[in-house]
Amino acid sequence: MLGGTFDPPHLTHLAVAKAAIEQLGLDEVIFIPTAQNPLKKTHSKVSAKRRFQMVKLMIADEPNMSISDVELSRPGPSYAVDTLQELQFARPAEYWFILGSDAAITLPEWKHPEKLGKLARLAVVLRPPQDEGLTLRYIPELLHPYVDFIKFHPSMISSTIVRDNIERGRDESHHVDPAVWQFIQTHELYARTQK
Repeated sequence: MLGGTFDPPHLTHLAVAKAAIEQLGLDEVIFIPTAQNPLKKTHSKVSAKRRFQMVKLMIADEPNMSISDVELSRPGPSYAVDTLQELQFARPAEYWFILGSDAAITLPEWKHPEKLGKLARLAVVLRPPQDEGLTLRYIPELLHPYVDFIKFHPSMISSTIVRDNIERGRDESHHVDPAVWQFIQTHELYARTQK
C-alpha cells in the first residue's frame, strides 16, 4: 500500500510505485489517499473526493496498480495501523507499507508503531539526505527486521512544489499525468481562486 495526501498526485508517486513493484516483486500497489494526515497541521484545499479522482486517473493505464477509499470512508485522522488492520481483515495478504524515509523517521510519533511489523513489511524509499543507517536510527528497533529499502533516484518534485507553482500560474504539466493535469485545469484546482 502506498498512502499519502496526493495533493496532487504526481509522476514521482507513480515512479515510486513502479520501483516498489520491480524491486520487491509485488503483485500490486494499492494507492490509499489519506482523509486527514494526523501529523500535518494544515488541511488540503482540495476535497478528498477530488484527490481520489486524480489518483484514479493517474493509474488508469497501470495494470499492477489500484486504489482504495478505505481511509476516506473512515471518519477522523487516518492512521496506518488502522488501515492495515482493515486491509488484512478484508483482503488478507502479505503487505508492504511504502513510505519515504522522511516519513519513516517520524514513526515513533505514529499510532502504535510497534504493531506495524505484525501487519506489513515497511518498504522505505530513501530520500536524501537520509541513508539506510540514518533512517534506521529513527525507526523503532523492534521494526528493523521488517524494513526493506527501495533504491530510488532522488526527485526534487513534491506535491507542495507542484501546488505552489500552479498557484503562481506556472505550467506543471510535465510533473503530473496528462489526465490529472486536464482535471486540475478543468476544475481550476490550486489556483489562487479555485472552484
